[in-house]
Amino acid sequence: MDSHTYPVTRTDAEWRARLTPEQYAVMRNHGTERPGSCALLHEKRAGTFSCVGCDQPCSNPS
Repeated sequence: MDSHTYPVTRTDAEWRARLTPEQYAVMRNHGTERPGSCALLHEKRAGTFSCVGCDQPCSNPS
């Protein structure tokens, strides 16, 4: 059992409601995205993106 405390805690039902089935598989079940399938793979615009799991901002390094 994982005893680590995380800054974002949600029930399984909350995660399932928040994420698409693919996002859930990757984020909660240690799944893997298909190679080259990430929409942000070739993103070049300047801006700030938010993590789908915790809503924290993630700056685009491009």
